[in-house]
Amino acid sequence: MAEVNTFLDVNSLCKNIGDLIIVDDASFSVAEKQKVGLVGRNGTGKSTILNILSGAEGYEGGSIVYRKDIKIGYLEQTPEFNPEQTVLEACFDSGNEFSDLIRLYFESVAEDNSQKASELSNRLDISGAWGYEHKVKEVLSRLEITDFNEKMKNLSGGQRKRVALANVLLREPDILILDEPTNHLDLKMIEWLEKYLSQPSITLLMVTHDRYFLEHVCNRIYELDNHKIYSYEGCYSYYMVKRQERKDAERAEVARANNLYRRELEWMRRMPQARGHKAHYREENFANIEELAHKKTESNSVKLVAKSTYIGSKIIEIAYVSKAFGDKKILNDFYYNFSRYEKLGIVGGNGSGKSTFIKMILGKEGIDCGKINIGETVRFGYFAQEGLRFDSDIKVIDVVRSVAETIDIGGGKKLSAMQFLQHFLFSPTVQNNYVYKLSGGERRRLYLCTVLMKNPNFLVLDEPTNDLDIETLQVLEDYLLNFKGCLIIVSHDRWFMDRVVDHLLVFNGDANVDDYPGNYTQYREYCKEKERQEEKVSKQKVAPENAPIRSASHQRKLSFKERRELEHLEKEIAGLEQEKKDIIEALSNGVSSVEEITEKSKRLPLCEKELDEKTDRWIELSEIE
Repeated sequence: MAEVNTFLDVNSLCKNIGDLIIVDDASFSVAEKQKVGLVGRNGTGKSTILNILSGAEGYEGGSIVYRKDIKIGYLEQTPEFNPEQTVLEACFDSGNEFSDLIRLYFESVAEDNSQKASELSNRLDISGAWGYEHKVKEVLSRLEITDFNEKMKNLSGGQRKRVALANVLLREPDILILDEPTNHLDLKMIEWLEKYLSQPSITLLMVTHDRYFLEHVCNRIYELDNHKIYSYEGCYSYYMVKRQERKDAERAEVARANNLYRRELEWMRRMPQARGHKAHYREENFANIEELAHKKTESNSVKLVAKSTYIGSKIIEIAYVSKAFGDKKILNDFYYNFSRYEKLGIVGGNGSGKSTFIKMILGKEGIDCGKINIGETVRFGYFAQEGLRFDSDIKVIDVVRSVAETIDIGGGKKLSAMQFLQHFLFSPTVQNNYVYKLSGGERRRLYLCTVLMKNPNFLVLDEPTNDLDIETLQVLEDYLLNFKGCLIIVSHDRWFMDRVVDHLLVFNGDANVDDYPGNYTQYREYCKEKERQEEKVSKQKVAPENAPIRSASHQRKLSFKERRELEHLEKEIAGLEQEKKDIIEALSNGVSSVEEITEKSKRLPLCEKELDEKTDRWIELSEIE
């Protein structure tokens, strides 16, 4: 058995913030080449743990040990930069040997110190560090940062996050510690980052809500729950199965303790004061039984409920609309007519016009020509990407009460503000906390609560998944699947989009918008197949002109057996594609049993392997005519 090379070892970690316990006696480790995802509810302290590991925060007890001489790369959730630095200078300030040399060289040039500049120039030539500048620009370009001389103070929060990510990757650390690395990245960039982080040599510990990342990148999941760290060796789907098993075991244990508690309580009441040794032991054990019996277990039945108002047959007609900002075209003579109960996903690169499009529908952005006709019964609910600013000095419950004291959920039923918040996973204790005590994810969840409680029939959600924990995402997904109204979602969360939307508008830039019937995964498979076909055609075009051309009589043709095989393959591929789709849906629907999830998790990689093999064989045979 190969020796495990541990990069990070955490033992009996304890951390409190005031009277709030973050972790209590938590132990975990990260080994070389291991890729770990840290998950848990918003507000449980995931980002705090990463801050502790980076040295940005202290802790009350335990130990944190890194392997000697190890280099750490840490991406904070909200990175800070010198506002006067340019993008390039910020990356040269990354602490890399090459970047230090380049930074010193530019400083000496700025100081007009020709002797020092010449000396540093020679060192740069010898070390080959000049190539580092090219690498910096390449990584920044991958993350769609192209103006290298722009001041950091002029960048948006999302752009600063991407510069920070580039900075961390350029350091080439031994271990990467990343806090929500996919936030503010478009889908193309997320796919690039996923491929980058999947490299076998990379050691990774990250907090993320991106379930595709957890599924395809991570080989171990740590869950922060009730101040403890629980370890699961495997990907996200494996974690979900084992987590459910743990929760079921906990509930069974509490149920047994409750039964025992009732018997022991009766004994305690009946037992005379003069007790023997055995009685004293039983009395002492009673306290442990009582504690376990009163332990709160997580509810399996948390559901988001709200009533949507009636929506008529006339929804929204976007009639030949055009929109541009100078030379940058967003829409050109664009037509779209929304159907009843439609669930539309919008994807595209940053700056392609996604947010502008929904703002035009909402009347928050003007149009150049055309018309947007909105039905009389349409009642919008808008969740903006930038979120909502709350008064930090008021209580969470008062935020909701300022919108409504009671919420109509249909069927003659109403919920109080407190009950409604509980459906959003806000406990009574948190409801009575002040807003300033909430984490970023909890504030996003509170904002979502204020949007949905107004009972809209047309929801417009712009990046609703940013900073939301996985449990909240699952609750939100279930709500949207049963939502009796229309829905537009702009999101980079591929898992979320696959589960909720039924077709896509793809913004390709320069007013090029495709309408694709299907979810995101189906769209990406379509694009990959298209790329393969284009590559095939391209290879055929560049074949040597002097290559011998075989006459038709000498060209190989499919045998009868091969032709039959080709026909069977087409049916088998279609069946496997449907099976794969059904498995993915079953794994993400939240209603399958543990046994079903376990079986389907085992079947999925086999199904994908079989599909790839049969597709390759089909391509091979189809090329023979």
